[in-house]
Amino acid sequence: MKKLLILAGVVLSTFTGWAQSAQQHALRKDQMDSLNWGIIGSVKFRSPKADEYYAIYNEMISRFSGRQFELEGYIVPIKNGMKQSKFMLSTLPINQCFYCGKNGIPTMIMVEMAEPVKFTFKPVTIKGILKLDDRNAAVYPPISLIGAVPSP
Repeated sequence: MKKLLILAGVVLSTFTGWAQSAQQHALRKDQMDSLNWGIIGSVKFRSPKADEYYAIYNEMISRFSGRQFELEGYIVPIKNGMKQSKFMLSTLPINQCFYCGKNGIPTMIMVEMAEPVKFTFKPVTIKGILKLDDRNAAVYPPISLIGAVPSP
């Protein structure tokens, strides 16, 4: 009887581990990963006070400041409506519950479109001028694409 309980425990723990691994793989399959997202993700932050965050831009991202930059990602609206002209572009889709603690907060940047685009749950590719902001990131987005347009 004791051997049967141990065997059941091993089988159950193996199944639980497999299910968790499958769930994490499913969460990652939609995540955008590219050289350009790697450049965005290289930005570090310092916090001299509790409500202040300042971006530390390395040479890799600084060389793209003021230049055309292209990213593929998911639209995260900041206002209601099907047409979006200012939104966040994320490495993960909005339906993956960024703030519930399961996935953490994904890499995101602010996008200001030249003309509004229709909201979609599918990935979009956006091209615009990369803008780096040295002001407090708790108030101002540290990284933006401005004058952006959809890219084929």
